[in-house]
Amino acid sequence: MRILVTGGSGYLGTHIRRYFTADDLSRRSNLDILNVQDAQMAADYDVVIHLAACLDKSPSSTQEVFLTNVEGTINLLRAMKRDSVFIFASTKDVYGRFADKYAEIPEDCPTLYAGQSALEWSKLIAERYVEFYAHQDNFRSCIFRLSTVYAPASPGNRPNFVGHYAECVNTGEPIRLPGKGVPRRDLLHVDDLAKACEAFIESVIGHGLYNLGGGRRNSVTLRELVHRIEAVSSLQAVVDETANIPDPVPFNYVSDLSRIMQELDWSPRISLEEGLATLFT
Repeated sequence: MRILVTGGSGYLGTHIRRYFTADDLSRRSNLDILNVQDAQMAADYDVVIHLAACLDKSPSSTQEVFLTNVEGTINLLRAMKRDSVFIFASTKDVYGRFADKYAEIPEDCPTLYAGQSALEWSKLIAERYVEFYAHQDNFRSCIFRLSTVYAPASPGNRPNFVGHYAECVNTGEPIRLPGKGVPRRDLLHVDDLAKACEAFIESVIGHGLYNLGGGRRNSVTLRELVHRIEAVSSLQAVVDETANIPDPVPFNYVSDLSRIMQELDWSPRISLEEGLATLFT
């Protein structure tokens, strides 16, 4: 089985590509999903795991975000062969502030516009194209609305806030916590993301849309996360208690994993302690 990972040199893609011994379509490999000829590579693969994206939320990047995340995705979808598999990395943030209405967010949480940036909106638009082309051209599709997926450091990649906190603990730099450290997030190790991709590939599901995160069992407040990092690293964190950072939207986010557990028989296997320890090895 031939597998292609777009963004396979990125923060998550580096680990997903190694897990599957897959090929890479990324700018670091001198390929670009915005180049139609490069995107045509997808026709040569049984599985495409699409992680490549422009993740900039600044208003000045709106045009680039829509171009990369929508048009780039369409280029790949048009190249997919019949009976192949397309896995699309979307984001929990398509729900915006509506997620705050749930203790655990299900897939039927509203996705109406509520101030989301071009990044979240482009991902939601791209989801619709995934569904359209998969049904029209008869290939299997999977959309993962990812919560906080973290991974060990890799060359040239900027970590998300989990990796950033670990770096700060390791170097003694102060950590600035939004919402005084009270916001809660569910965390998923990148290897469990890879296993979720594998579960869909090996399933008989034609088209799936799933929230994917650590769930309630792997959820912590940001302050608890710092304490967990201290515990696994045996290092002391420096927290800047004077920092005044705007509250995140949504304030809390924990994935409801009921659908993916039922349909793909998948659940997180890597505990928070085990996963955080990989950030220091």
